[in-house]
Amino acid sequence: MKRSLNQKTVLITGASSGIGAACAQAFAQRGCRVVLASRNLDALLALQASLPTGQSHCVQADVSVEADCRRMVVEAVERFGSLDVLVNNAGISMRALFRDTAPSVLRQLMDTNFWGAVYTTHYALPHLLKNRGSVVGVSSIAGYRGLPGRTGYSASKFAMQGFLESLRSEHLHDGLQVLVICPGFTASNIRNNALNAAGSTQGESPRNEGAMMTAAEVAEHLVKGVENNSRTIVLTTQGKLTVFLNKWFPAFMDKMVYNHLAKEPDSPFAKGNQDKKQHGS
Repeated sequence: MKRSLNQKTVLITGASSGIGAACAQAFAQRGCRVVLASRNLDALLALQASLPTGQSHCVQADVSVEADCRRMVVEAVERFGSLDVLVNNAGISMRALFRDTAPSVLRQLMDTNFWGAVYTTHYALPHLLKNRGSVVGVSSIAGYRGLPGRTGYSASKFAMQGFLESLRSEHLHDGLQVLVICPGFTASNIRNNALNAAGSTQGESPRNEGAMMTAAEVAEHLVKGVENNSRTIVLTTQGKLTVFLNKWFPAFMDKMVYNHLAKEPDSPFAKGNQDKKQHGS
């Protein structure tokens, strides 16, 4: 049965751009009160200006910091009196071969993508259970299929999906909805902000952003998933095909994902293959 979201309170992490900002717009269109959380306060305030007056609240916070996650939830409840939906959207990516990557880079991805979701969900859960609300995890096809050159990103998404699947089972009879949505390649700034082997942002996307699903389209699927009490959403034909083939033909997919990602401009695989040739291996 479809749920009405009118006057529900929604907390969105990573709300300053991309899918998070699009979710804020989509939930606001349903009459929701939205709490926008991000490290970039200026971007949050600009987004807030486009939303209905008095129906949003901005919180400058870093989800990798547990105290910030607690504060987000406290401010949401203090401002609007309740919390009905949590969207764990904040995330960063990477693009580098594991052998070249400092372990601290993987730790940084886990701190944001996995621990950020854990911290925020922990503090939000009592309020969500009270209201028979929803926890949403914005994951990735990389949460089903490990992607070469994205070891830390894939690990963080696998971890988040395992965490949320366990949480769903724990609260099977409590009325809590746990939704995992896997957008596939989406036009957003996540690739521009992806970390390289040294932990610096790469600065530009290696992919054709214009050919991808838009953040607004992803947000619409996500909001409808909350309305319809959905469990899992895998988006794009490529994404669905990847999940299916990886389940039944994993060895074949090893080659497919390698060849696909090796075609990216400035691919780390191209450099790796060149080094092999130079060393005669």
